[in-house]
Amino acid sequence: MENIKNKVKKKPTFAQSVTPIVFMMVALVVGVGIMKMKAEPILILVAFVAGFIAIKLGYSWDEMQKGIIEKISMSMPAILILWSVGALIGAWMFSGVIPMIIYYGVEIINPKFLLVTAFLITAVFSTITGTSWGSAGTIGVAIMGIAGGLGVSLPAAAGAVVAGSYFGDKLSPLSDTTNLAPLAAGANLYDHIRHMLYTTLPATAVALVVYFVAGLGASGTGSPAETVAALQGTLDQMFHWNIFLLIPVALIIAGSLLKWPTIPTMLGSALTAVVIGIVSQGFTLKNGFLALIKGFNVTMTGYEGEISKDILTLLNRGGAESMAGTTILVFCAMGFAGIMSATGMLDVVLESIMKKVKSTSGIIVSTIASCFTVAFVTGNSYLSILLPGQLFNSVYPKYNLQPKNLSRTLEDSGTVLVPLIPWSAAGAYMTATLGVQTLEYLPWAVLNYTGIIFAIILAFTGFGIAYVDPAKKNK
Repeated sequence: MENIKNKVKKKPTFAQSVTPIVFMMVALVVGVGIMKMKAEPILILVAFVAGFIAIKLGYSWDEMQKGIIEKISMSMPAILILWSVGALIGAWMFSGVIPMIIYYGVEIINPKFLLVTAFLITAVFSTITGTSWGSAGTIGVAIMGIAGGLGVSLPAAAGAVVAGSYFGDKLSPLSDTTNLAPLAAGANLYDHIRHMLYTTLPATAVALVVYFVAGLGASGTGSPAETVAALQGTLDQMFHWNIFLLIPVALIIAGSLLKWPTIPTMLGSALTAVVIGIVSQGFTLKNGFLALIKGFNVTMTGYEGEISKDILTLLNRGGAESMAGTTILVFCAMGFAGIMSATGMLDVVLESIMKKVKSTSGIIVSTIASCFTVAFVTGNSYLSILLPGQLFNSVYPKYNLQPKNLSRTLEDSGTVLVPLIPWSAAGAYMTATLGVQTLEYLPWAVLNYTGIIFAIILAFTGFGIAYVDPAKKNK
């Protein structure tokens, strides 16, 4: 080990740098996509491949471990939010918040318009709160329950929820990624938000058309009326409905508008929900705390009647422990990302992309490719914004392009792409929260990939591209 430490570090070649990435792509496609294996062991195997190349370059295990720890440290805020959302879901179930939304939602929402409704509600909620995970984990869970009660396709509903949740994550001034992108690009926050409308509004229009058309052709399973009646009857016997159940929701919205810290706000809402569950529902404090950690279970209500499997699946959820699998996945992904970053292999891949840049459209397409590469390799939305942002923020001015072009592209191809990657923290979180596999909801998360398409169209047409000096835009 001492000899390895004293070796002179070699700069990785392109072949060495791209080998772990190609190996990972093939292994994940075959392992996860075809053989339906878990992603975690595959990512560990890929990290070993990257580590072997790192040793050949003269890096010691201590140096690789330092890179891994740095990447895990970067992901810790997201992990803390992950645990908080798990506790929040369990508490909102315990108090009756989510069951009440489901109870009245299946009565109000028409199955033919559920996908449109799911997208719009989560879009509004995520814009107000600035969090995609919080939106999917609260109002999104309720919508999935409504979809199940009405017999609507769960992958389609989950895709609409994910798309709506990331609408706000992309545009809300309260969102961390919305603030991070202009910071990385050197742009103004509100200029950045306005500039994103060029790609986000067309993508939203396409998504709404898809959801509307799909809804018109949808048909529920069995008898929707009987299913809804059975669901409402069971919920009515388990919970008592009152206006106080909306207090935890109001706390989340107020915290977002007043810019309270995210994690304390979520935990405060969760604890308030536990108190409401004790006072309004007559449940015990012990079960309230169990709901926070292990998740809600219908046995906590004391209901002794027969409960269908679908209702059990709908209600028995939440708890910080429910996010343990997602946390493990993040650690495995960060192991690979840490080695790739610490040894400079990721930088070499990004630099090779830069050599192909010859025009404005080439810059934007290269930025998209870089974001995709980092997102695919690391599964981290922050890194998919920061690394390409650092690489390109000195390139855009050379072509008289305003920084907000870069910040918009970072969001179009970084922020919203990550939840479509199965081994990313966001993809794993959405799967754990909504109960639908990433590759199943991916085709229905229309906003998340059509934004990239419109970004490419603008790059080649020049429409919506902001120049520092319009007279030099053809240079």
